[in-house]
Amino acid sequence: MPERGRSRGGMTSKVPALTDALGNLVDFCLMPRQAHDLRETDTLICELSTGHLLADKAFDADWLRNALPDRGIPPVIPPKSDRKLPAEFDKETCKWRHLIR
Repeated sequence: MPERGRSRGGMTSKVPALTDALGNLVDFCLMPRQAHDLRETDTLICELSTGHLLADKAFDADWLRNALPDRGIPPVIPPKSDRKLPAEFDKETCKWRHLIR
């Protein structure tokens, strides 16, 4: 049984997922709705081998930004608005996130 968490909509779950460049599902995990998006990220990317990792602002964490280049994966993650020193990212590549909806 997947972990479930209470939110305004009732008992729900989050499903963080990895997809390929065409938006096809590669891997996923289930989390309680109240859990932060980064909680299972390390599990999903532990054996990841790819050209880029595209993600939304919820995945803007220093540990993730530092871990990916060490493995030859450029992060394409827009910085959160509250960052004092906003991280750079490829805005053109970021536009391809629309495939993952």
